[in-house]
Amino acid sequence: METTIQYIDRLVALFGTKDSLANNLAKAVAVLFAAFLLWLVVKRILTALENRSFTFRFLRVRKELFAVFRKMAGLVLIWLVGLIWIRLLQVTAIENILHAVFILFVAGPIRTILIVLLEVLERNLAERTETNLDNIVIDLLNKFSGAIVYATAAVIALDVLGVNVMPFIAGAGVLGVAVGFAAKDTLSNLIAGILLIIDRPFEIGDRIEVWSVPTGNASWGDVIEIGLRATRIKTTDNIVVIIPNNEIMTRDIVNYTSISTSIRVRINIGIAYDADLPKAKNLIVEAARSADWILTNPAPKVVVRNFGESSVDLQARVWIKDARRRMDTIDYITDTVKTLFDKNGIEIPFPKRDITIADRPAKTDPDLKKMAASLD
Repeated sequence: METTIQYIDRLVALFGTKDSLANNLAKAVAVLFAAFLLWLVVKRILTALENRSFTFRFLRVRKELFAVFRKMAGLVLIWLVGLIWIRLLQVTAIENILHAVFILFVAGPIRTILIVLLEVLERNLAERTETNLDNIVIDLLNKFSGAIVYATAAVIALDVLGVNVMPFIAGAGVLGVAVGFAAKDTLSNLIAGILLIIDRPFEIGDRIEVWSVPTGNASWGDVIEIGLRATRIKTTDNIVVIIPNNEIMTRDIVNYTSISTSIRVRINIGIAYDADLPKAKNLIVEAARSADWILTNPAPKVVVRNFGESSVDLQARVWIKDARRRMDTIDYITDTVKTLFDKNGIEIPFPKRDITIADRPAKTDPDLKKMAASLD
């Protein structure tokens, strides 16, 4: 910035600042007109580059990036014009204020450029590597880039204005300790959110088990957002459950789609003791094979789990393509097996109780007879 100001001083010296106020104002208007012409040239150049940006397959530059470049060019020109005006009109007392305001305004476009560059890195680098470390770093930078850029801009602006920022930094440290004690739960969730991003027990779109849902509602859903404070999960009842990250880190996480979308489903089925066991197994396998989303490799199988109080407890084990169809699979197989059992005479037992009523003469207690005689 100092080198730029030196060049501007040389340019202003060519104009001369010893002229009358009217002449200096005329020069200021001429500078404004020249800056406008320069803005038209820069805008035309950026438009031409934007029209040709589709050829850069590596970058795949977005239109938002050129919009930011235009905004940056406009801010720089406004800053240069303002600086030249200040020197021409000899009001250098507000020069530092101009620099500070320029730094604060330029922080927004810088943050946008940083986000676009991070997206380019994620698309061209992170997705091609086997490790998750670069993905984690990019995610963290995406979440904290705004705070970093604006905080840095504020510190630089204060320094340009001649304000000693060290007392503010020290005070911020003390305030941070106090806030840490007062908002320990929030900070705990924040730290847990960072650990979730680093450890990645689940990704956005994964189907996981949800333990904190209203009674009678679906107990699993899809992750739709992993925030720094909480994670949002949309259940199969279209209910969004917001769970604090600290609570997630202390619970067992059941992820149905972490490795692949295929999972094995177990369905318990009971048959009577006098039923044909091999035939019942074949009918259950037939029911499983009739569904197109149930995999044939690994093949469906049926095992005997144990002998129950009134039934032989079987269990059908089938693999399905999509974990999200687990409940559909249980419903379909249970319904189909019931139909097949009814057609083939396989009994599904239910609790039975035999009650015997015996007709016997009532017995009279001798003591009761004596009591009745005494009353008479």
